[in-house]
Amino acid sequence: MIDRDGYRPNVGIILANAKDEVFWGKRIREHSWQFPQGGIKRGETPEQAMYRELYEEVGLRPEHVRILGRTRNWLRYDVPSQWVRREWRSTYKGQKQIWFLLRLIGRDCDVCLRASDHPEFDAWRWHAYWVPLESVIEFKREVYRLALTELEPYLQRDKPRTRRNFSGAAKAGA
Repeated sequence: MIDRDGYRPNVGIILANAKDEVFWGKRIREHSWQFPQGGIKRGETPEQAMYRELYEEVGLRPEHVRILGRTRNWLRYDVPSQWVRREWRSTYKGQKQIWFLLRLIGRDCDVCLRASDHPEFDAWRWHAYWVPLESVIEFKREVYRLALTELEPYLQRDKPRTRRNFSGAAKAGA
């Protein structure tokens, strides 16, 4: 499903743990790392596609995560022509993505890279929120920067507020 401008609708997933580290997956049989992402099928909402991709690529279900935020608009990147199938070159430019920021409320052991018959990743790790963008394939770097920038404030809003008790000591609370 490609739109009239040549972009395939897609979702991107930034999965954060309690320490605000993000899930970083290593592409199967490659030396490249990325966030989970995948196409939106006809009739799916971006949120439905995100949950499907989250399960297919990371093995997590809706009960393992909480949505903290999503990008307001589509973020686009062009795929270099040498990466595009010959039969698509006249119509396909790249991807347009809605990005979601999720908080893992499950455990690390809930992650299963073999949940689908066609795994995307063969390894994973937690990484500081601002992943080194030079490790992202060049044509996706700007979209990663835009998504991380737009979604970062949601991490701060998700932190428990601190209030003072009568003795002046800080106390976690709502």
